[in-house]
Amino acid sequence: MEGFNYKHYDGLGLAELVKKNKVQPIELVEEAIHLTDSLNPRMNAVINKMYEEARKTAGQPLAGPFAGVPMLLKDISQEIEGQPITAGSRAFLKYQAKTDSEYARRLRQAGVVFLGQTNVPEFALVAVTEPAHYGPTRNPWNLNHTPGGSSGGSAAAVSSGIVPIAGANDGGGSIRIPAAYCGLFGLKPTRGRTPVGPNYGRAWQGASAEHVLTRSVRDSAAMLDALHGHEKAGAFSAAPFEGSYLALAGTPLGKKQRIAFSVKSPIGTEVDADCREGVLKTVRLLEAMGHQIEEVEAPVDGHKIAKSYLTMYFGETAALLVSLEEVLGRKATAADVEPTTWLLGLLGKATSAEEFVLSIREWDMAALKMETFHETYDLYITPTTAYPPAKIGELEPSSAEKFMISTVGKLGLGCVLKKAGIVDQIAQKNLARTPFTQLANLTGQPAMSLPLHQTKDGLPVGVQVMAARGREDLLFQLAGELEQSEFWQDVRKNSLF
Repeated sequence: MEGFNYKHYDGLGLAELVKKNKVQPIELVEEAIHLTDSLNPRMNAVINKMYEEARKTAGQPLAGPFAGVPMLLKDISQEIEGQPITAGSRAFLKYQAKTDSEYARRLRQAGVVFLGQTNVPEFALVAVTEPAHYGPTRNPWNLNHTPGGSSGGSAAAVSSGIVPIAGANDGGGSIRIPAAYCGLFGLKPTRGRTPVGPNYGRAWQGASAEHVLTRSVRDSAAMLDALHGHEKAGAFSAAPFEGSYLALAGTPLGKKQRIAFSVKSPIGTEVDADCREGVLKTVRLLEAMGHQIEEVEAPVDGHKIAKSYLTMYFGETAALLVSLEEVLGRKATAADVEPTTWLLGLLGKATSAEEFVLSIREWDMAALKMETFHETYDLYITPTTAYPPAKIGELEPSSAEKFMISTVGKLGLGCVLKKAGIVDQIAQKNLARTPFTQLANLTGQPAMSLPLHQTKDGLPVGVQVMAARGREDLLFQLAGELEQSEFWQDVRKNSLF
């Protein structure tokens, strides 16, 4: 590969070189292995290396739009038969996947070569990637800062150039938040657009969707072409799409759009000046392009959205802890998981079926309001996050909070905490930095984060754009146009690596 710079190509670019016989898949795999071994010790993005499997795959005939392209999978839900998948938890250290996930199966058909798995917070529960067992993943733009979560390991690997594409999923912002923090493109598809089976029919009651993190818009679009379609196990189905997302990513918008925007936090918390500026300069650009711009907030109650999201979050964690018995061969105890995970499970056990059902109804009411909203406005723009990436360890519980969590865990006082208003406190503290992303998860809308700004300290800032359910086509068209603007961040120039 003399004179060839692997990092300068996106996934489709590498696949084109393979197709023209200018480079062999095994050469791409060896370069990705070299970069993993040289960069990962500083970032801690990759926690399971599948080098020999990758070399074997690269030596076989490959077909598909990404034939021969190295890719990493996220260490949760994206199972490969016979490989460990720990979800960032020591409770799963001895577990091996019994079958390929449908997600992995479709990616194999697209021709990718799986190189390994990326770091996640325990059970993908928080927006920073600092699991107790594996340790923190660091942001390639500044190693003192988080790449976000829960797809933080994938974001760091793509941003640093180890791979052009990495697996991700998004249950409350877990694609878009790391994309914003690492200067990447990240799209959460419409509910039911991508597969979640075969072991599950729904992920987080439909809030979570599988997709990828990429440097280029076209890689994300081509990946969605490969992933979307009916799934036998799926509880949800998106409206069928018969066209090509890849083709649309290179097609300018045919008509001027009606665009609403807001820089106000939906839960009334502060929004950093840089996060506001990212939106404001984007809407100024769009206005100059002829689009109709109006400052309007989404017609939903942000506090109700936050509370209903957390109700699901608690319930899912409680159910997960019960299901650990199948893996451990006994009931899970507080010693099997991180203290915060155990606390969330206790709050889930203290949540009634009535509360859970009412929270899901809140999602449906919000979905109807947003569908009506999009009859007037084609797109809705907000910051992706309310703050730039935090420093590693900055969001760790304080000593007093750790004592409270430990005490509550030992005594099983979930009901007491709920009555004391702890849920509202958790919502305020944990969502203050990332209050914008959960809405699209609950309504099922597609939403993307665009790398269009950075702070004076050189940290990336994302701009979120939402569309009506089923309108990924519109998002890809807009992203393809904005990718050509002077504001689009180039990770090849700005990453430390």
